[in-house]
Order: sequence, then structure tokens, then C-alpha cells
Amino acid sequence: MSPITQPPVLAAGAVCWRLVGGVAKILVVHRDARADVSLPKGKVDPGEMLPQTAVREIAEETGLAVNLGAPLGTVEYTLPSGREKVVHYWAAEVDEHALELAKFTPNSEIASLEWLPIDEVHDRLSYPHDREVIDRFAELLMTGRARTFAIIAVRHGKAVPPGAWDGPDSSRPLMQRGADQATQIAAAIAAYGPTKIISSTAVRCRSTIEPLSQLTALPVKTTAGISQDAFEHGQATVEKIVGKRLRKQKTVVLCSHGPVLPQIVGEVAAQTKSAVTADMRRSVSLGTGDFTVLHVSCEHPLSGLVAVETHSPD
Repeated sequence: MSPITQPPVLAAGAVCWRLVGGVAKILVVHRDARADVSLPKGKVDPGEMLPQTAVREIAEETGLAVNLGAPLGTVEYTLPSGREKVVHYWAAEVDEHALELAKFTPNSEIASLEWLPIDEVHDRLSYPHDREVIDRFAELLMTGRARTFAIIAVRHGKAVPPGAWDGPDSSRPLMQRGADQATQIAAAIAAYGPTKIISSTAVRCRSTIEPLSQLTALPVKTTAGISQDAFEHGQATVEKIVGKRLRKQKTVVLCSHGPVLPQIVGEVAAQTKSAVTADMRRSVSLGTGDFTVLHVSCEHPLSGLVAVETHSPD
């Protein structure tokens, strides 16, 4: 297969940033083997989803355990082999606790790390595509949208079809495909650093979110307010639940059902005064196991969503 017909190499990374005396500083990595200065990133491992890759690669290259913030888009370039490479980036604020725990050891890939003021990093980076990513982050910073929290809406994994189940609809279990989806998305959702997990009372939702609960050591709070039964009987409390999570300004996971998810996304959009975008329209048509991340500005939560991204398991 020629480089032109091969699928692109996928990679993920982040603009790791922190405020020092009111000045934003950006983390760059020095690679002696390539004699360059770049942003931390790395290739997707088999079975990984992109957010998981970004967090893992940053930990491996810098020793930092980070949570992803708003996405910063992609950059594309051609490798020396002729194959295309696509790198997905996120913003990732680094707090003092993460800095204290970080352990970096120079290795064959990364020689050293350096925190640079944002007005200097542009000139120090070796590649134009990295500078593009910094420009995107700088725009968020200048408009007060760099620091965010997220509402993550998850559709349950593939469940036993209603026609093949004799019990109540709420007791339908996941099929093996659904269990596999639940396992795969757990690390990808954990990459955003959720602080609370809320699930519909249905078995298929609780089972979908259980691997995430185990991975993060967060308990699952169940509520009928985002269940399909409550939705069909006009008893859903989506507006109240979304409103509370927005006021808390902490990243939360809401695991629910296909018919309920448009209402959840719609409430987030309405309560943050967001314009309806193409990304938002796509975010309500989730397949089983898919999840949408709705990024909200901590400084300006009523000025519209900062970003919307949707991910699907293999």
C-alpha cells in the first residue's frame, strides 16, 4: 500500500498551560534526536480513543497527570515516509498538585521540558503546525474561555433488543458488544477528569458507566430524572439536573438514552445561551456507546458553549 492510500497516522496531545503571576505559561518538550522544540503528543495505541491517547502520552512524555479541557482542533502534515499524520489537540490546565506529583526523567525521546510565557512560545516552537495550535489556544485565553468544565452526555452501550427481553424495559442488560463499548469508553471519558457520575436507573445505563466508576473510584448516582421511562411519561427532570450541574461548574457525566439525550444537550445549550451549531446537531444523534463532551467556560458560563465534541467506540 502506497503512502497516499494508507490511512493517516493518528496522534493526540495537548497545550499544557498554567498561570504564573497572571501570565500564562506553556509547556514545550525538547527532543535531542530531532533537534526540535514541540508540543507533547504521541500516536494512538491499538484500542485507544483519542482523548485517552492525549492523557497517556502527556504522562509518558512529561510525567504530568492532566485532565483535558476544550479541544483545539487538529493539525495535518506529511511524514518523511509520505504518509499523512493527523494530530488532535486539547487544552489542559496544570494545577500545582499535578506539578508536585510529576516525575520527569530525560530519556531517548524527550531530553528536557520547559515552561515558556505564551508570548515567547510562538517563536521557540520548531513547526508551523504547533504555532497554529498555540494561536487557537491564545484566542480562548484572550476571550476568557480557556478554563472550562464539561457536561459529558453518554448513550448506554448496545443492549438486548426489547423484542428479545421478557422483563421490564428498564431491566434490559447490555449485550457483549455493549459491555465492550463500556470498557473502551471508560478511559476516554476519564481523560476529562469528571468529578461526578450520574446515570439513568435503567440497568443498561448503570452497566455502561460501571467501568468508568471503577476506573475513577467515583460512585454512580442513579436518578429516574434522565431515564427513558420518565421521559416517555413526561416526568423527566432534565432541566433541573442540567441547571444544578452548570451551577456547580464541575465536570459531570450523565449516562442516558437515545430519546433523552437531545433534551439534555438542548438544555445545556439553552441554559448557556448557545447558538445551535453543526457540532451540536451531530451531538444529539449518538449511537450506542457514543458520548458528547459539552465544554462550558468557567468565567463566562452564559456566553455560549466553548466547544462540542463527540466520540464513538470502535
